[in-house]
Amino acid sequence: MKVVVAGGTGLVGRATIDLLLATPAVEAVTALVRREWREAPAHPRLSVAVIDFERPDASAPLLQGDALVCALGTTMKQAGSEVAFRRVDHDYPVALGRVARAAGTHHYLLVSSMGADPGSRVFYNRVKGETEADIRKLGFPRVTIARPSLLLGARAELRLGEVLGRIACILAPPRWRPVHARQVAACLVEALLRQAPGVEVLENRRLRATPVAAYEREPA
Repeated sequence: MKVVVAGGTGLVGRATIDLLLATPAVEAVTALVRREWREAPAHPRLSVAVIDFERPDASAPLLQGDALVCALGTTMKQAGSEVAFRRVDHDYPVALGRVARAAGTHHYLLVSSMGADPGSRVFYNRVKGETEADIRKLGFPRVTIARPSLLLGARAELRLGEVLGRIACILAPPRWRPVHARQVAACLVEALLRQAPGVEVLENRRLRATPVAAYEREPA
């Protein structure tokens, strides 16, 4: 099985790559990145390719595989505007999916967000929902959508939202509580190996229930 991962430098993307490389059924992993990834793990089954996400068709051969995992995502603060946010969280994932499907990829695994809804009044949730809807229309025989709540894990920068999320998780209902990126990755890899046809949505509570051996779990 050959798997292509877009967004491999982020929390979920990196955790997914690590788990894929530890999975015997996966013979090759290609990480698509926007710039040189000096911290990429050294592994004989991993290749890293810098591509222009504005023109994924120019890198169509790199998108040939059995499955595409898209963990691309930004924040409004990082993007700087709603237009820039939509470009990263909607336009890039959909364009990558279109090229990958044309190249013969049959399984699309998308990291979306809890609350994704194309009819939402909240811009963030609406964009996520529109992305899910547009990817479903691309004709993949298999689509897996993960909807995590606040993502936890070791980041390069401190995020106030994550700190507050850790505190809030004590009182929040289980379905809203933060989930570790490694748990999301493990659930994605499990879905990849099942290879069942159709659309599968992995809600946050399901993601949090996914055990990860030898990895710190967040409070139940």
